[in-house]
Parts: sequence; C-alpha cells; structure tokens
Amino acid sequence: MKAVGLQRNLPIDDPESLVDLEVPKPAPTERELLVEIKAISVNPVDYKVRARRDPNGQFPRILGSDAAGIVREVGPRVELFKPGDEVYYAGSIHKPGANSEYHVVDERIVGHKPRKLGFGAAAALPLTTLTAWEGLFDRLGISRSGADRGKTVLLIGAAGGVGSIAIQLAKQLAGLRVVGTASRPESSQWVKELGADAVIDHNGDLAAQMQATGVAEADYIFCLTDAMPYFPRFAPIIRPQGKLCLIVSMGSPVDLTALMQKSASVHWEFMFTRSLFETADMQKQHELLEEVAKLIDNGTLRSTLADSLGVINAENLRRAHLMLERGRTIGKLVLEGFR
Repeated sequence: MKAVGLQRNLPIDDPESLVDLEVPKPAPTERELLVEIKAISVNPVDYKVRARRDPNGQFPRILGSDAAGIVREVGPRVELFKPGDEVYYAGSIHKPGANSEYHVVDERIVGHKPRKLGFGAAAALPLTTLTAWEGLFDRLGISRSGADRGKTVLLIGAAGGVGSIAIQLAKQLAGLRVVGTASRPESSQWVKELGADAVIDHNGDLAAQMQATGVAEADYIFCLTDAMPYFPRFAPIIRPQGKLCLIVSMGSPVDLTALMQKSASVHWEFMFTRSLFETADMQKQHELLEEVAKLIDNGTLRSTLADSLGVINAENLRRAHLMLERGRTIGKLVLEGFR
C-alpha cells in the first residue's frame, strides 16, 4: 500500500525528510479496525516526532494522528464498529501513524464520523477536539452542563487547531466568557468568528489587555502553545483559586512560587495518555468522539478545517509540516486521498 514516512531524521526543507513509500498492508487483531484512509490532518506533534532523534527508532517510520476513513476489516473482539462504517480518530503516538492508504487502530479511541461532514472536515477534528475537551472538562474541571456559566477562560494561542475548537466548547457547552489571544488581523478575525468574546495580543501586556476587556482576572487559563514566554505573566491574571492547563512541554524548569498566594493549580493535558498507557477509561475517547459527532450534526459545533493542501503525498505533507513549523497557521490543515 502507499504511505508517506521518513527513513531518517532530517529538516523539512530536505526533500528526503518525508518520502513516498510502498509498505505492507496491516491486518487488525483483537479490538482493532482496519481503516481505509480517506483524509488526514496535520498537527505540530507530527513535525516534532519527525525531527526528534530516537536511537531505538525503527525506519521507515510512518507519522500522522488525525484521520477519517471507512472500516474495511475488524478484529475478532471488536464490539463497536462493522465494515463499511465511516469513522474519525486521532490514533496512538506509539504505533504506526495514519499517513497511509490503510491503518490499524484500536476501536476504543475511534468515533463514527459526523454525518454532515465530508472526510476532510472530519479529519480536522479528532486530536485537537480530544485535547480541548479533556483540557477544559477533565483537567480544568469545567462543567459542560453550564454550572460554571459566566466564568472566564483565557485561551493562549486561540487561533490554532486546539484553540479553534476550545473556543466553541467553552462557549457552546460551558457558557464561559472566552478571551482568546491572537497576534495578526486574520487570526484575530478567525477567533472572533468562532465565538470569542474578546481577543487580545499575546505579544503585548496581558494584564493591561485583560483589564481593558472588563475582566481583569481569568478563572481558567488554557495555554495552547509554549508556555515559557507567558508563564511569568500568568500569576497577575489568574483569579484566586484559579486553574491553569498546559499542553506543550516546558523547555526548562519554571518557578511556580508566584502562583502560591492565589492557590492556583497547574494541570497537564496530553491527549495520547489514554492510548499510550491503555488506561481503564481508554474507551472514554470513543464516547467523546461520538458525542462530538452529534454536536457537529446538530449544528452546535463546526469543523476547524481552514485549508486543504491536496492529495496525500510526501510533497504536500512536507509543505504542511513547513507551514506548521513556521507557526503561522490558522485552524487545521487537511490532505485527502491517495493517487
């Protein structure tokens, strides 16, 4: 089958950094599905894994998390799906990725694709939606039934993939007041269109800008990018007993002492935790994606697809990785179909 992968770790401007491959077609076992891939989307984790040197890594390595496609075969213990089902999911970071014509994935982290979305628009959702949902509702403990309505969440890096769906979840489900950060006119407009109540520039004085919005402190801060440049600025703008959630690893240690007087707590969200450790509640991700599909189909949420880069091949994936590495993308990048 066709696939796109890497034979060695190279910078993305090297034409050999991602190459077109022919690899054996996998077969599902136990609770696995064999999915014919119709569309994929690209995430920062993809280029980070591509660039990271692993002395024990095996090559060729196929990357890719987000995917949408059609179930073609099922393992002997599969309970939730049947051949012909249209699905979407984010895969597992410790197994071969979805940048291939066929992909094997555990059914417990797969959802039925929203009926109203095509494969491309569906592929844009899983990884970022799981991250945003778990970050807001599991880690920060925000009620998705409205019990925290009117409280304020500050989203750092709100125009990216996670921010684009986090805005919607925070507004439409939790009823929060959403302040999102963006630094360009086009990204600010995107954040506003998705429902943010206010947009501030993360390159500026966060405290002064928060004050100007009419709410000087946030009950929750959800940092969707590298927190290192912003962490010293969080203490003045987090409400006493507020909560912070981070999704990007720290490059060096940080001093949490500034948060002590406010009894603020810091939480980590790593979307792959459940599949990586096969936790007892691993199937919660299936249930979450099923619920999101219903919210898409009833019009509560919308896809975060921003740009389609063409068919799935090495050239287009290199272009997608380069765009993400430059840190200027809005929403999600999608590729569809093999030729």
